[in-house]
Amino acid sequence: MLELNLFFHSVWLSIAIAVTDIPPPQSIAVIGAGIGGSAAAHFLRQQFGGDVRIDVYESEEVGGRLATASIDGQDYEVGATAIHPLNLYMKGFAQMLGLKELQLPNEVQAVYDGEEFVFEDSDWFIVNAIKLVWRYGFDYLRVKMWVERYLHRFMRIYQFQSGGYCFTTVERLLHAVGGDGLAQMTRHSIDEALQNVGIGQRFLNEMITPVLRLSSGQSVNINAFVGMISLLRADSDLWTVGGGNKLVCSGLLYAAKVNLIKGTVTSIHSKRRPQRNGEFVHLYEVNYTEGSVAGHNTYDLVILATALHPGKSPIRFHDPAQPISVHSSRYQEKVVTLVAGCLNASYFGQKHSEPFRPTAIATTAHAGSLILAASVAVPVTAEPDRQPPSCARVWRLLSPEPLAAAEVSRLVASPQAVREARWLAHPRYSPSDEASPFILHRHLYHLNAVEWAASTMEMMAISAKNTALLAHHRWYWQLEKVDQDTVAHGQKVEL
Repeated sequence: MLELNLFFHSVWLSIAIAVTDIPPPQSIAVIGAGIGGSAAAHFLRQQFGGDVRIDVYESEEVGGRLATASIDGQDYEVGATAIHPLNLYMKGFAQMLGLKELQLPNEVQAVYDGEEFVFEDSDWFIVNAIKLVWRYGFDYLRVKMWVERYLHRFMRIYQFQSGGYCFTTVERLLHAVGGDGLAQMTRHSIDEALQNVGIGQRFLNEMITPVLRLSSGQSVNINAFVGMISLLRADSDLWTVGGGNKLVCSGLLYAAKVNLIKGTVTSIHSKRRPQRNGEFVHLYEVNYTEGSVAGHNTYDLVILATALHPGKSPIRFHDPAQPISVHSSRYQEKVVTLVAGCLNASYFGQKHSEPFRPTAIATTAHAGSLILAASVAVPVTAEPDRQPPSCARVWRLLSPEPLAAAEVSRLVASPQAVREARWLAHPRYSPSDEASPFILHRHLYHLNAVEWAASTMEMMAISAKNTALLAHHRWYWQLEKVDQDTVAHGQKVEL
C-alpha cells in the first residue's frame, strides 16, 4: 500500500510540475454580447490577465436581450427590466462602471381573472395584509418563507465563486450550494413544491400563476427553481440602470478591452496543429460572416454566450474525432408593446366613473385575456415618478403573440403611439432530470446552459463567472476547485 501511495504521489507531482509550464492562452472567443457574454469577457480578463486577446462576436446590438425602444421621445426597457437588491454581480457592475441605480416605484398591483380584479392593492400595508389573510389564509407568509429558505441557500454561490470554485454542470452547482433540496428543484414543478408545503389552490391560481405568467409566460408547470426565482419579482426595492440595463454590457466590454466583431458566427471547427516537438496543439476555428464578407479566426478557448435553439441558431459544430453535442431547447417568445395613452378601464370590468388605480396588472391562467400583464412603463433616462398618474403616459403590454391594432385599441383608449418589440426571452421551462453541461468540448464552453434552470440577468452573470473559472482551472490543470461541495473555512464573499 505504501508503494502504491508513493507511486500516485510521484505521478501527481510530475503532473503538477508539468502544468506549471503551461503557457497562457493567446486568444479567446466569446460568442454573444448580451449580459452573459459581456460578463464572461470581464471575468475572463480577470482570470487570464491583460495579455490574452479576447474577441467578442455579436451580430446585432450589444446587450442582446437587454434592449430599449423609444416612444414619444423617451426610451423604455423592452427586455429584462428589474434588478433585485440581492443581485450582487449586477450591483457590483453598476458601481464599477459608475452607472446610476434608479429605484423602481412601488406598483399598485391588481390581478385580473377575465371578468374582474380578484385582488387589488391598497395604499395601506395593514389593509393589504388583512385582505391577503381574509382571502388566502396564511399562504402568502408560507410562500415567502419557502422562497427565503431556498434563496438563502442559493446565495452561497457568491461565497463559492469568491473562493474560485466552479462546476461542470448546473446540477452540480445547485447541489454544492444547496444540497439535494435545491438540486431537486429543477426536477419537479413549482405547483408540486408549493402544494407540498400546504399552499392552497386559490392562492396558486390567483397569486402565483399571475407572477409566473409575467416572468416566464407560463404557469405552475414550470420547474420549482425558476418559479422561486420568478417570485422574487414580487419584492420591493427593485431597481434598474439609469440609461438602460444594456449599458452594463457595453461598459463591461469596454473595461475588458475586447475586440468587438460585428459578425454572425456560422460554425466552430476543432483543429489540431502539429508543433516542432511532434505534439499537437488544439485550436478552434470560428467562421463568421460580416455582411456579405466571410472570415475566420482561430482560438485556444471559445465561450458560447448565445441561445441555441432548434431551427434558430445558425452555428454548426464539427470535430472529426469527437462529436460536439449541444443541448438545445425551444425558446419562449415574448412580445412587448409600448403604448402611449390611457388604459381602457372597461376592458378590465371597471366603470369609467371609478378612479383607475392599478399601475401593474397581472392575469390568471383562465383570464382569456389578450395579454399576460400590463404595467406603467418607466423611462430609463430619468428618476421615475414615485406615484405615477392613474392615466399613465406609456403602458407596457406583455403578450405571447403580437397584438393587432384593434386589440391594442381595446386595451388602450385612443392610443397615441405604439411600439412593438419581440424577443426570445428564455427556454420553455418544464421539470427535467437532464444534466446541463457547461463543457461542450475540450475548451469549448456553453455559458447559457444555466438557462435550463433559470434565466435572469444575475443568473447569466453567475454563469459567466462559473465559466471563466472553469476555463481557467481546466486550462492550467488546477482541478482541486472544480466540482467541490465545500468551500475553504473562513472564505469571505468578495466581488
